[in-house]
Amino acid sequence: MSSIKQLAGQTAVYGLSSIIGRLLNYLLVPFYTRIFMAQEYGVVSELFAWVSFLAVLYTYGMETSFFHFANKSHGTRRVYNTGITSLLISSVLLSGMAILFSGSIADTLDYGKHPEYITWFALIILFDTLTTLPFALLRKENKALRFATIRLVNIVINIFFNVFFLVLCPAWMKEEGLMHAIASLVYSPTTGVGYVFISNLLASAITLLILLPQFKGVRLQIDKPLLKEMLIYGFPLLIAGMAGMVNETLDRAVYKFLAPDASKAMYELGIYSACYKLSIIMTLFIQTFRYAAEPFFFSHYAADGSKMVYARVMNYFVITCSFIFLLVMLFMDIFKLFIGEAFRSGLHVVPVLLMANLCLGIFYNLSIWYKLTGQTRYGAAFSITGAIITIVLLFVLVPRFGYTGAAWATLICYASMMLMSYFTGQKNYPIPYDVRKMILYPVMGLLIYYSMIGANLILDPSATVKFITAVVLMVIFSGMVWMIERPGRHVTR
Repeated sequence: MSSIKQLAGQTAVYGLSSIIGRLLNYLLVPFYTRIFMAQEYGVVSELFAWVSFLAVLYTYGMETSFFHFANKSHGTRRVYNTGITSLLISSVLLSGMAILFSGSIADTLDYGKHPEYITWFALIILFDTLTTLPFALLRKENKALRFATIRLVNIVINIFFNVFFLVLCPAWMKEEGLMHAIASLVYSPTTGVGYVFISNLLASAITLLILLPQFKGVRLQIDKPLLKEMLIYGFPLLIAGMAGMVNETLDRAVYKFLAPDASKAMYELGIYSACYKLSIIMTLFIQTFRYAAEPFFFSHYAADGSKMVYARVMNYFVITCSFIFLLVMLFMDIFKLFIGEAFRSGLHVVPVLLMANLCLGIFYNLSIWYKLTGQTRYGAAFSITGAIITIVLLFVLVPRFGYTGAAWATLICYASMMLMSYFTGQKNYPIPYDVRKMILYPVMGLLIYYSMIGANLILDPSATVKFITAVVLMVIFSGMVWMIERPGRHVTR
């Protein structure tokens, strides 16, 4: 019982720190969309999209490999030394090559005037990679609070430097005296959006310094047989991770190469990326659910009636996601204030992206069947198939429909993965999900939302009337859900 309590406590710490971290990071969105023009924010979105791929490549599944082999007879220190040495060698080589050929890489990505971007990102990924196993060791040693604290410190440092370079320094440059002198030493107006990358670089470097105690006693040596085992174990994770990044971020990474009008590509990408962030509530809920659900599912695996429990969890999950969809869409006049006014022309993609996230959340919920049965190869297969669907649809839809096509590609990809997991799971580990309700609640949400849109177009009500109507519709939806779910109601399956 004490071990279960310890696990629950650590899960709460990891989960809470992750949610707080995401919230803090999201605070940069209204900040950026009021400081930068859409095309400048597009640069930020594109380059960080590429970084997500490189982060998977640089670590090549080594974190999970560390946990796997450290819990075997190999010994934690031996595995840690081998992993650290391997990551150090590979990341230094990769980042060194990137810095050496930064000019050519910048030209390929159409940033020929800013090869320094490539250098900065090469260093960011290098520093982040070197913190991978130190963070993993903290988790292995059950130091959840230290792990969470350092993660949050990294985010706070990043936010601090963003505010310093993008708000304080420009203000100080307009003054005279000490503040002006300090600003002139570290700030150049021509760097512009580059300060976003510099802030990340400084946060990554400081985080690595904070984690230096985790390097104490490390011997830079490689156990070749062990490393071979770790690489073989980690390779499928690398493939699955790259496939997952294709599904999640490829649309922003390649948008400018596929956009119908190249001259407007970065402007459109900035708008799309900002509107993507309006699915924050759905994303945060799904993230929180994943932290809590997996331990819960595994703990109930051997219990009587566990499959009925899983089905009920899915039902309430879909209800919650449908409620979040309505909350965001009915009160869009409030939520749109999260991004700058210049970015709001892309709000029409928000319902598509919210539904995409709902499908992704259901997919995560469904994925428990192959985790419980040890058939994790299916998870990789679904992700790879989703990646293929994403790539094909991006090339088909984006040149014709721009970022609206990118949003629909995301929805179709996640819906396809959801359906694949459901039908395959019902053959291998059948769970009595109430499919009718899984369809009913999102459809109810869509009908209520589009009914309000139609009424607004016809009647053109005031903002106050819109707000009151939205509240009434939320109450109606909640009442309908209660009528369907109320205790004692018999539902024929």
